[in-house]
Amino acid sequence: MLRTHTCGELNISHLGETVTLCGWVQKSRDLGGTTFIDVRDRYGLTQLVLNTDTDAALRETGRGLGREFVIKVTGKVLERSNKNPKMPTGEIEIGVSEIEILNAAKIPPFMIEDETDGGEELRAKYRYLDLRRNPIRNNLMLRHKMAQEVRKYLDGRYFIEVETPVLIKSTPEGARDFVVPSRMNPGEFYALPQSPQTFKQLLMVSGFDRYFQIVKCFRDEDLRADRQPEFTQIDCEMAFITQEDILNIFEGMTRHLFKTVKGIDLQNFPRMQYADAMRLYGSDKPDIRFGMEFVELNDVVQGKGFSIFDNAELVVGINAKGCADYTRKQIDELTEWLKRPQIGITGMIYCRYNTDGTLKSSVDKFYTEDDLTNWAAAFEAGPGDLMLVLAGTADKVRKQLNELRLEMGTRLGLRDKNTFAPLWVLDFPLLEWDEETGRYHAMHHPFTSPKPEDIAMLDTAPGEVRANAYDLVINGTEIGGGSIRIHDRGLQALMFKHLGFSPEEAQKQFGFLMDAFEYGAPPHGGIAFGFDRLCSIFAGLDSIRDVIAFPKNNSGRDVMIDTPSTIAEAQMNELKIKTTL
Repeated sequence: MLRTHTCGELNISHLGETVTLCGWVQKSRDLGGTTFIDVRDRYGLTQLVLNTDTDAALRETGRGLGREFVIKVTGKVLERSNKNPKMPTGEIEIGVSEIEILNAAKIPPFMIEDETDGGEELRAKYRYLDLRRNPIRNNLMLRHKMAQEVRKYLDGRYFIEVETPVLIKSTPEGARDFVVPSRMNPGEFYALPQSPQTFKQLLMVSGFDRYFQIVKCFRDEDLRADRQPEFTQIDCEMAFITQEDILNIFEGMTRHLFKTVKGIDLQNFPRMQYADAMRLYGSDKPDIRFGMEFVELNDVVQGKGFSIFDNAELVVGINAKGCADYTRKQIDELTEWLKRPQIGITGMIYCRYNTDGTLKSSVDKFYTEDDLTNWAAAFEAGPGDLMLVLAGTADKVRKQLNELRLEMGTRLGLRDKNTFAPLWVLDFPLLEWDEETGRYHAMHHPFTSPKPEDIAMLDTAPGEVRANAYDLVINGTEIGGGSIRIHDRGLQALMFKHLGFSPEEAQKQFGFLMDAFEYGAPPHGGIAFGFDRLCSIFAGLDSIRDVIAFPKNNSGRDVMIDTPSTIAEAQMNELKIKTTL
């Protein structure tokens, strides 16, 4: 090794030892008679010192070291006169006797500091430099530890890690596939997997009753803070189990990660029906760190001559505790925030419960004091509270009120990133209607089993059939989702029929799986965790990009290597691809 120690391990116990360190120059300070240099590697930072006792040529070399020069230094460990208790190496410094410049460096385009002056796009272009910064490096170290703990937990429960293919068959369900042309089969294409779903089910048929994989998946869809075109899943499947078994095993894994990685004992994992989540929070991934549950008001407010309420399918609101002192300007600003195209309300009604016990609303023309008292009773509001009300079609207004609830939670400081509130959401609808295509689509995927007691409704009321499906939510973010799978060919064929597949189409796309079901498929089910999202929650980040070593931007581009990009015409010809651009 070129070095005897790292830049993060030396302390007072090493006094007098001669050591060799390698690393990058963080900064250099020439104080006339003495030059101090901070040298950094991924383990930490150590102060070097060159003073009047140091050879003049060596001191001159030290003065010539620029930021991010790669150096090798040898010297004696000395006790620092001005100790820094905030650094693990803050009690010592190295009296340098030799310096070797292993590689010089250009001036970096931004400061390699915890608080950098580089913008997001610039840091993305020079991601290899951004990765030298402590916050990004610490995120990747956190990710590494979490992956190791996942493997440790699952290995201790007899799960086998199996790698599944990356070049697979394109399927019509789900998000758009990334496709890969086959040179040896002109005009035919592979797809990159959105999930190893069918392969892990085939592993259950094969008798591998507990499988997992930390696996790359790919979806060609519009991006946002918690999406990337390629992402990582903790993918798991189990045979001979019930839904309860899966919830218990993976609740245990989540507890294990929080305990071993963050030192946090998670207590309750409450369970909520999908229908209740939508009714009380307007979201299938509610943030339950705070209350502010929805209150439906149709019976209380309709029939009073206020047409906006009278003509609405749903009138619903939240009680913002302690916010009666919001000024008209604050309420107007909140209303304008809700009118943005992303949310799209046309207006918001409010009612103050003043601290003197009086009630004042923005629709006093239509409602008496007694009417507003009934509002307050429905909201369980008291003096000092502010009631915020929206009206419209049920699905749309619930989504809008969910955005308002989350915004109020943020403004009131109720969404602390150091507080973690897990929740299981159960019994999702099996199917959802798509107006564009005029048919039902699988809410999760076409292999999800319906509740046994609901199967009869597939022919009569398919939209009311519940799935044996479950999501794990933490702090309003879906962390994992899964289901009990169909393991019977007849039921799978029935499911494909209700999804609009002809028998021939189903056989062409998924015949290999249905055929496998005829050779003794066990009852099975599983779950997949979004590993990037899970890491970002542990790191306290809003975006998954900083827990990924080399992420894409919001346009799906890697600006560091400038891709996607064109390929040579010879390659295009070899793949039998013609462009019409």
